[in-house]
Amino acid sequence: MYQRLMEHLTTAVLLLDGELRLRWMNPAAEALLAISLSRLKGLPLSSLVDGGEEIGELLAKARDEFHPFTQREARLTLVTGEVLTVDYTVSPLSADELLLEVEPRDRLLRISREEALQTRQETIKVLARGLAHEVKNPLGGIRGAAQLLERDLDDPGLKEFTRIIIEEVDRLRDLVDSMLGPNRMIRHEPLNIHKVLERVRSLLIVEQPGVWIERDYDPSLPDLSGDESQLIQAVLNVARNAMEAMTEAGVASPRLTLRTRARRQFTLGAERHRLVCEVAIIDNGPGIPESLRETLFYPMVSGRAEGSGLGLSIAQSILHQHQGLIECDSEPGHTQFRLLIPLEKHHD
Repeated sequence: MYQRLMEHLTTAVLLLDGELRLRWMNPAAEALLAISLSRLKGLPLSSLVDGGEEIGELLAKARDEFHPFTQREARLTLVTGEVLTVDYTVSPLSADELLLEVEPRDRLLRISREEALQTRQETIKVLARGLAHEVKNPLGGIRGAAQLLERDLDDPGLKEFTRIIIEEVDRLRDLVDSMLGPNRMIRHEPLNIHKVLERVRSLLIVEQPGVWIERDYDPSLPDLSGDESQLIQAVLNVARNAMEAMTEAGVASPRLTLRTRARRQFTLGAERHRLVCEVAIIDNGPGIPESLRETLFYPMVSGRAEGSGLGLSIAQSILHQHQGLIECDSEPGHTQFRLLIPLEKHHD
């Protein structure tokens, strides 16, 4: 029963023996270290994190003195290369058992950032809908007046001007509709995320044959519940944006990576999910300017001269309809968009 309780904790818990070798850890610890218990069991702590010797000294001191010890804001480098800021507490249970609790601080910062992002997105959506309503009403009147005027004109040359008015009004209407994102409710149906990615990959190969596209899939991912066509659109918008950025920057050897991973006990906004699908779209382009990162998912914001500024906004809107979101980390030579989608079934 106690093991079941620890398996459902959101705090990473590790059990070490007297030689500081791993005996057991809960799913939250597996998610934190990005590796399974079966691969680490019996290994020393120094095998789990780079720089584990310093932690090992503190654990050995707690073991020898049989006294709990807490370290705040320690920096750990995982075997994957990821650097985490954590608080950890070691509690000796016996001369041959130590309990290590690790609480990542980065997660709290990420949750705050995600909540702020979702709040901004909702505000933008309300403003965009209000703006669309105010714009589309007079556009309808202009279009109708142009059609009536065209009927009364005998000169074909003058009718050409009314056709231009009607075409431009239709173009503006389509632009406003694009700002609002998908105009239908999504269908929740079982789908394989790798089928979505393969469809996107085949489209990108046709559009940009000079870009090398790598696949790094986790075949153990279960099906998720969602709308296949809309998820294809979301992934395609993000990937196409990356491809075009690399092309415009003249990257010598452009490379795009499509990667899938499972994230356990993962928090999206204010809700914690037992299992989340992470789709990472990684490119070696020029990176996103610092001035654009806070407004990257806003409508009409683009870092490219030919960009419409709608692709990422629409993709984020689609992910929100799937109770997920898109995160982004960028530096010159490495930009990563992460599409996070809960794997639990949705109830409409």
